[in-house]
Parts: sequence; structure tokens; C-alpha cells
Amino acid sequence: MNFKLADLHNHLNQLKELENTSYYEFLRVSSTSAGLYRLNKGEKDKQQPHTEDEIYLIIEGKASFQNGNETAEISKGDILFVEANKEHRFYNVTEDLTTLVFFSPAEHSNK
Repeated sequence: MNFKLADLHNHLNQLKELENTSYYEFLRVSSTSAGLYRLNKGEKDKQQPHTEDEIYLIIEGKASFQNGNETAEISKGDILFVEANKEHRFYNVTEDLTTLVFFSPAEHSNK
């Protein structure tokens, strides 16, 4: 499979307009899933802890990130790891934020 980041951006932008969603899952197999997650400047991150481990790759933007009791300033190129069931969120989004998100196993597999 081959994915073009520009195509994923375009699809997510359409979903955001039509369905008011910030997440577009573009890959799902039993061992992993991947998606594009976008928060606009000032937008609140409403996600809840997931039952699977996650890795975020920050494609663009700037924000703060809370991972359990730890916080960090994040920007393009940063990679974040979140353990399953751990409270986490982006906040203080100062520039439109786009991340690649990888779940292992696939998101919601452990529910």
C-alpha cells in the first residue's frame, strides 16, 4: 500500500467540514492502525484514553502535550509515545496541528 500525505490531508479536511471530525483512519490491519489527526489553532482535544499503545508523529503545528503527569511543548518532527489506557491530550494549540497516529494493535482492538 502507498499513501500520499497530501491526499490524506485533503480527505481529512473534507471529513472535518462534513462530519466535524478531527481524525481520519487510513489503515487498519489486526496488528496496527494508522490515521491522521488534526486540531485547528485554539481547538480543544476531546480524545479519551485508548486501550492500545499509540505513537504520534507531529507533521505540522505547535501545541502543548500532556501524557499522564508529564507535559511537553511539541512541534513538527516530534515523536510521542502513549501507553494504553493513559490519560493524554494536546492543549494550547498555537498553530494548526496535524499528526500521524499509529495504534498497536489496531485502535479499539482491546475494548
